[in-house]
Amino acid sequence: MGESMISNYQTPLSSRYGSKEMCENFSDGKKFSTWRQLWIYLAKAEKTLGLNITDEQIAEMEANKDKIDFQAAAKEEMLTRHDVMAHVHVFAAQCPKAAPIIHLGATSCYVGDNTDLIQIRDGLNILLPKLARCIDRLSKFAEKYKSLPTLGFTHMQPAQLTTVGKRATLWISDLLSDLVNIQRVRDDLRFRGVKGTTGTQASFLAIFEGDHEKVKELDKLAEDGGLILLRQKSVEKFTASICTDLRLLAHMKEIEEPFEKTQIGSSAMAYKRNPMRSERCCALAKLPMGNIIDALITASTQWMERTLDDSANRLDFLYLLKF
Repeated sequence: MGESMISNYQTPLSSRYGSKEMCENFSDGKKFSTWRQLWIYLAKAEKTLGLNITDEQIAEMEANKDKIDFQAAAKEEMLTRHDVMAHVHVFAAQCPKAAPIIHLGATSCYVGDNTDLIQIRDGLNILLPKLARCIDRLSKFAEKYKSLPTLGFTHMQPAQLTTVGKRATLWISDLLSDLVNIQRVRDDLRFRGVKGTTGTQASFLAIFEGDHEKVKELDKLAEDGGLILLRQKSVEKFTASICTDLRLLAHMKEIEEPFEKTQIGSSAMAYKRNPMRSERCCALAKLPMGNIIDALITASTQWMERTLDDSANRLDFLYLLKF
């Protein structure tokens, strides 16, 4: 473990629970290379619509897309107090021929918001096959134990017989609803568009000398850059519900989590079989559920056209996709 990881705060969401692919998807490398890709899309669209942008300039940008000097960007941000312009300056220094046309006419939201939502889309694409695999394995479990009787509970009091397989089908039903909802969210994502400040496109109208049709066409041509719009999903609610059932069943040893030979159940009582995996799922599920309230508060206090008092907590929301 490097010195920087030891001496700097690391969130458990990434260091303990985040998969390698999710961590890479929400990494700074992915984020800022996507910013640069969006600037390339913008330049190509503007060139197609007649602006004086050359193939050489675009080729220079493409050649340097992934060569990001993060230290230089950090120094620039200390001077400018502006994250997007810091990266514009660093990219421009690497691409002297393309420098005049990088981020031409755009506002920060063009790269900031679109990149956030491209990462969300890619995160959902990572999540969906994992959810489908979970449903498949539960389905096989339900089929195997469809006739095995077990005592059912209502109000957590002994009720009447059900079967192990029947109980599992209730979990599957909830997860299938999630699968459909997440697929719909992903498929309905829309590109935020190429806008100027306050979303008026006035800067692009000036660049294209009052040609409204070219400004409209710019949005369509830049659509290659991504898909935008997000709705809150409920997978965390059902995950918590399922894992709560498992924790209750573990109390009477009706079901148990895997227990490795080298595993220690408790520092004081090594023999204990605590349902640690289910407990972790329940703990993690509370974070995005709480974030729904935070999102509503943020949406209700956006002040006229917009404000940036969501700049910290929206990053926290993106992080929650990692688990």
